[in-house]
This record gives sequence, structure tokens and C-alpha cells, in this order.
Amino acid sequence: MADAQPIDPARFAEALQDLPVDALYSKVSELANSIAHLHSSNQQMLPFAEEGDQDCKDAMFENLGVIGRMNQRIQLIKSEVQRRGLRWTEGELEDAAAGKEPASDMVNGHGQLVNGNASNGTAAPTQSGSLTDAELLRRLQEQMAGDEDGVHL
Repeated sequence: MADAQPIDPARFAEALQDLPVDALYSKVSELANSIAHLHSSNQQMLPFAEEGDQDCKDAMFENLGVIGRMNQRIQLIKSEVQRRGLRWTEGELEDAAAGKEPASDMVNGHGQLVNGNASNGTAAPTQSGSLTDAELLRRLQEQMAGDEDGVHL
């Protein structure tokens, strides 16, 4: 079985230069959706990992690595949008994660801003009780620290 390696960040950034802005936002939405699914997967595996399931621990670590690469790609897209002289707000990433289309009228300076943030009339999201990547990584490392004294086949 061949291991496919992820595209190098420099090549990814280079490929972004030829894409239209709507494709960049679409890619951010796709990445944010994938990140949300990986977080969900890690949350589902957490109880099993806490009980010592090494396969779940390994999968969770792998997911965290993938999430890191995806976040890096989002940052590269953000840099490309800004390189083109367009404004990027963190709300765009939140909108992408929620599956909303970017507010193209905001790019031209039209649109309603409240306290510097785009307002769509919805309340701020509440905390779901999910673990952050850093907290998940810390918990897994704590658990794995004690796993060195076992039978290894």
C-alpha cells in the first residue's frame, strides 16, 4: 500500500495564485468542514482512548496532524486573499466553518459593520464543551506517558 503525502505548503500556496477568489473561499469552507469532522471524530474516540485503546489514540494523533495541516492551508489562503489587496476577517473563517458563503459586498466596503464585525443578526456561538486541539493533545500525552510499561508485540 502506498502512502500518499500531502501537498507541500509552498506548492499549495503557488497553486492558489491561479484560483479565482470564490474558489479560495470555497476551499476554506471545504477545509473548515473537514476540520469540524475531524474534531467530531476525535470527540467520539476520546472515551475509548481514555480507556487505553491505542488505535484510537493513534488515530486521534493523526487527526490532530491533519487538522494542523488544514489550518496551515487556511492561513495560506488568507495570505493569498490579502496579497490580492482584499480584506480578510476572522468572521469569514467562522462563516466558512458554518457553511455560509463569504459576504462579497464586504470586500468593497459595503455592508453593515457592528463593532468592526460583520453582523448577520445571529447571536455569537456558545461553547459546546468540546476540547481544544491543545487540550486533547495534552490529555493524550498524559495517558501515553504511562503506556511505556506494557507488552509490545
